[in-house]
Amino acid sequence: METTKRLTASSCDGPVPSDFLLQYNPADWMKQLQLIPKYRVKLVHGVTPIQRWYLPNVPANFEIHIKRDDLTGCELSGNKARKLEFLLADAINQGCTSVITCGSSQSNHCRATAIAARQLGLEPHLLVRSPVSDPNEVVCTANMFLNRLIGAHIYLLPKTSHIITDITPRMDQLVQKIKEETGEKAYPITLGGSTAVGLYGYLEGFRELLDQGVADQFTDIVITCGSSGSAAGLALANYLTGSRLKVHGFIVAYDSKFHHKWINDVYKEVDAKDSNGEVLQSEDIVNLVDGVIGGGHHHSTQEQLDLVGEVCTKTGIIIDPVYTGKSVFHLLRLLKEQPQLFKGNKVLFIHTGGLFGLFDGRMDETLKQMGTERNQFHEWMELSDQAPNLNL
Repeated sequence: METTKRLTASSCDGPVPSDFLLQYNPADWMKQLQLIPKYRVKLVHGVTPIQRWYLPNVPANFEIHIKRDDLTGCELSGNKARKLEFLLADAINQGCTSVITCGSSQSNHCRATAIAARQLGLEPHLLVRSPVSDPNEVVCTANMFLNRLIGAHIYLLPKTSHIITDITPRMDQLVQKIKEETGEKAYPITLGGSTAVGLYGYLEGFRELLDQGVADQFTDIVITCGSSGSAAGLALANYLTGSRLKVHGFIVAYDSKFHHKWINDVYKEVDAKDSNGEVLQSEDIVNLVDGVIGGGHHHSTQEQLDLVGEVCTKTGIIIDPVYTGKSVFHLLRLLKEQPQLFKGNKVLFIHTGGLFGLFDGRMDETLKQMGTERNQFHEWMELSDQAPNLNL
């Protein structure tokens, strides 16, 4: 059972951050790992459901279900909330009053971090890769709208900035600047929150899956992989528990070589060992799928955008063009063209959220072109007019 740890009250306005800390009790199969967090905060709104997902054009011999991690919480919607439960608890426990993270201008991670930080009484700072350098030219839509609405500090970086050579050094510089100017500590969170601490978000997520009976009901798990932290947690938990599921990470940023290195560095940090006592290698326990990103992280083909519209229309489950939309597009392709990649025919898709990204405008024209037969727009009629055939 988790218990609240109360420390000396902070002098900041609003919530007292330490009031949110909960004692963390890991599962027995996690206890061989290093760097086990002492605390977590509560961000995820209960156990997210699993349901059958009748995607269009799924081969008859496959059955798809979906884990609704888009329902972790409205403003935090998605997988990031699970990582942030541990990352922000670590920040609070270290006495930090600010949080710094990074991503693109429409980053789901940045938005989730900023909102969660505000809810916990922390000051959010975001380093974002932007197509413009003038703050007055930043488009205030979707995730960026929410970042600005909650008053996050936003620092614009060139769109081509690299995480290792350009962004991480600037995050470290900002940590020092905040210390010098305010005397307070800031907590840096790397891309996507994919760290040894963030790893526990989906170690816990897998414990939730086990409680839902997933190990006995499915053969494969598919998750979108943007910074690799969620896939890393699922794959490690799958291995440590002896589960026989096959975990697939669909890469929508960088490539599998980049992600395998990132995951292996985290596994080394937590001292995850294989059955021979050697440091576990991600190449042995997770299938990272290239070719999903297409023309770029924030570029979608018209075919992919059309699928997003079709899935939303036919299933009522909202997916986005950057993450889940690309993964679903390639999942359907692989089920038809390379079914041997999957261990079996019962696939669980982890919905990682991304709802707010739909409001950046890229889907507008696609929706207009879908046709009135799918958009369901009708002209209003006078009372005396004969009602049109609505084909209901």
